[in-house]
Amino acid sequence: MDQDLYKIRHSLAHVLAQAVLEIRPGSTLGFGPPIDDGFYYDFVLSEPLSDEDLPAIEKKMKHIIKQGQKFESQELPAEEAFALIRDEMGEPYKLEYAQDLVNKNGLETLTFYRNGPFLDMCEGPHVEQTRQLPKAAFKLRSIAGAYWRGDSDNTMMTRIYAWAFKTREELDARLKEHKLALERDHKRLGKTMDLFVIDDEIGKGLPLWMPNGTVIRDELEKLARELEFADGYQRVSTPVLAKTSLYERTGHLPYYAEGMYPFMELKDRGEDGEELVKESYVLKPMNCPHHHKIFDARLRSYRDLPIRYAEYGLCHRYEDSGALSGLLRVRGMCMNDAHIYCTEEQIKEEFIKVMRLHQKVYAVLGMDNYWMRLSTWDPEDPRGKEKYVDDPEAWEFSTVAIRDAMDEIGIEYEEVKGEGAFYGPKIDVQFRTVTGREETASTNQLDFAVPGRLGLTYIDADGNKKHPWCLHRAPLGTHERFVAFLVEHYGGAFPTWLAPRQVIVEPIADVFGGYAQGIVDRLRGHMVRAEVDLSTDTLNKRIRNAVTSKIPNVLVVGEREQEEGTVTLRRYGSREQTSMSVDEFETRILAAIKDRAAQV
Repeated sequence: MDQDLYKIRHSLAHVLAQAVLEIRPGSTLGFGPPIDDGFYYDFVLSEPLSDEDLPAIEKKMKHIIKQGQKFESQELPAEEAFALIRDEMGEPYKLEYAQDLVNKNGLETLTFYRNGPFLDMCEGPHVEQTRQLPKAAFKLRSIAGAYWRGDSDNTMMTRIYAWAFKTREELDARLKEHKLALERDHKRLGKTMDLFVIDDEIGKGLPLWMPNGTVIRDELEKLARELEFADGYQRVSTPVLAKTSLYERTGHLPYYAEGMYPFMELKDRGEDGEELVKESYVLKPMNCPHHHKIFDARLRSYRDLPIRYAEYGLCHRYEDSGALSGLLRVRGMCMNDAHIYCTEEQIKEEFIKVMRLHQKVYAVLGMDNYWMRLSTWDPEDPRGKEKYVDDPEAWEFSTVAIRDAMDEIGIEYEEVKGEGAFYGPKIDVQFRTVTGREETASTNQLDFAVPGRLGLTYIDADGNKKHPWCLHRAPLGTHERFVAFLVEHYGGAFPTWLAPRQVIVEPIADVFGGYAQGIVDRLRGHMVRAEVDLSTDTLNKRIRNAVTSKIPNVLVVGEREQEEGTVTLRRYGSREQTSMSVDEFETRILAAIKDRAAQV
């Protein structure tokens, strides 16, 4: 964010706070920072506000802007600052934060900014006076809840979000983008297209896949199976839980315990049938420990490597309720996981193959709005030994190995310190969704630590035991997150191969129902997801319903089609109607499905 835009957004946040305090006297303040596309401010309100109140607040803000209030700063010693916040401002949350800044961060002075009657503790910077703010280039967006300082044990505040830009044109473009995002939001389309539901009696973050959503999952898994088979992967299947001791040995518990479901303390009868043996189990949050045990089940030779195990494995992670969001953030997920066990000499070649696989997957799906991020450790992080495996030499070697592989394949990436996995560096594949969010779609990690911790070995050419290196990869991430991406990417209008319902046949009258059903039976014999619409609605309404449902191929049949053995095809998104023989349509749609084409 450039400095001028930062000043505009920061200053508008103060104007928003002033307007709210005038409309709701007695309210108290939280934080009000600039953000990527605007700003927000948090309040504890004396009386509630709703989205219907936003126009009145916006009007009040524009009135304040017209006044040309100057932004003036002052710096005070800590004790004077505390007195000002407590006695003049009457802001308990600001006082708590100010005391933390002084007591925990060692600040000796605090800065305040005043504009008109409004005073706030703030580092700045701001515009010189309110008339410099673009009245037509901001808009209050929504009201939400937010915990004070992001802690669920603290007070729930009211957060008002706003967009803000330098020009009206930029704001209009963002509003247009937002409208598209609302239309394509996977939670809305997931409901209207009957893809998934989340039921309170099942549990938050545990989606139930409806038949239509299950079709998309199955097609993605089929794509993964085919591409992985071509690349020499072997399919495995593992249980959804394991003994806690396994995750203690791998080292996952110190890093992931907070995100795991509570351990299950179970009693089991011993071999004599009487003794009670107490064991602790946990729902697996990731598949890798299970795959490691499959590798360890047999004696391995260097001639066997690389070994590539793949699984769509069901995992569970106990995410905070506030973090859950449709399919994007869930507690139960089916992961497109694989683990590649290789020698040190094979790392580069295997990593390149994995990245090529990513490119194939995204090309098939028509997704090109992604970029790569190399996440490494930060040796200067004071939490280093708690956050990462303490092996600087291995970190350096593995980071260089990934850099070399990425450079050879010619994929651009940005490097970020401090975001690596605890056991090694990784490549994160980042997407920008139509809703403007940046999300991680998949991750490829190079693991130099866990195979050794579990004692995984192979016999090298000299007859010595060595620990393999392990690549963790998941080009399609999880079913849940990737389906959310695809719903928003396509706006629910999936290409034929991926569509839950691929063909619907519309007879113009009941008398042609038999002909329509014959076409459906013929297509379903080739595993095409075809249906006939025999409802009593008019033809136009049935066609509109098909369009609303985003069915890619609508076949209209009547007397002429029945006599000639033809169909009239209407493609979703096109007004053109094409007449062709049933044979020709069958040939075209089967080829499109086989090739996973964008259209028939």
